Amino acid sequence: MEKQETRYTWHKVFDSVTEAREQVPLRKLKQLKLDGRAICFAHTASGFFALDDTCPHLGYSLSKGTTNYLDEVICPWHSYRYSMRDGRECEFRTRKAAFHRVEVREEGVFVGIEQTAATT
Repeated sequence: MEKQETRYTWHKVFDSVTEAREQVPLRKLKQLKLDGRAICFAHTASGFFALDDTCPHLGYSLSKGTTNYLDEVICPWHSYRYSMRDGRECEFRTRKAAFHRVEVREEGVFVGIEQTAATT
């Protein structure tokens, strides 16, 4: 039986937390391009988050939306709300948005794009 081992390709997106806060002010969103995909990078009172930028409902750009106090990104098209903690749509009306890990390190702020490889 094969098991899945999760690995990440880490992308440095900002040189420091200060730069991240300047580029993405509190409660704001920014589109980033990583590994050929659009990423919605968010800054909330809880920290930094990243999801695929494409709304799973009908494909609109989540980075053109807003955030709320529940750490959700709200799609500007039909107001679907996605948790930035796991990508789940709050009312289970559509599939989850792809979630990406964010790590703050001494050398900067990084987003991890998941790479799954089968192992035996």
